[in-house]
Amino acid sequence: MPVTSAVPPSTATAPRRKLFWHRLIFGLWFRPVEVLDEARDRSVWGAAAFLCLLCGALGTLAKDSFWGQWRVDRTLALEAMGIASVVVLFASLLLGVVTHAIARRLGGNGKFGPTVGLFVVLFWATDLPRLLLDTWLAGDTVPVRAAAWITSAYGYALAALLIRGQHHLPTHKAVAAVSIQMLAAVALLKFPYGNGG
Repeated sequence: MPVTSAVPPSTATAPRRKLFWHRLIFGLWFRPVEVLDEARDRSVWGAAAFLCLLCGALGTLAKDSFWGQWRVDRTLALEAMGIASVVVLFASLLLGVVTHAIARRLGGNGKFGPTVGLFVVLFWATDLPRLLLDTWLAGDTVPVRAAAWITSAYGYALAALLIRGQHHLPTHKAVAAVSIQMLAAVALLKFPYGNGG
């Protein structure tokens, strides 16, 4: 029987589809499981930084103190907005780092970059509706408060889903990994004491 040296054709793996920011951000609302699975091994630092800066600016626009400063000195008002956005960026990264560290302590094995970046993205992507409403309406109005409750619950669920998938943890451990950070952030950002400060 003749010996053949033919090499069987190799099955080429299709290149991964680029995950554009709009697909990531809006996909978390319309097809979250699929998007989180697609983004599992990707570090989405660009989208995370963009959302932090955008949401920091929107949060500043919702404050009466910003508009008071705007009428006096627009340059100082814009500087205050920039500082607030940078503070939101670093605080968000810290929340993501703490979440990743807790998940690892609970037995998770997820990667640092994708976990932290996706945590920041989903936190602010789910908060966008509330921020947009808060920019135009008073913070103590029914639509804004309702949006705060709904987006908080949805963001909490997505964060637990993210940690469960990234770190291969059971649901109760994933919920525990995100609880402290999410509750603290919700209390400080979505339900702060006082309104329009």
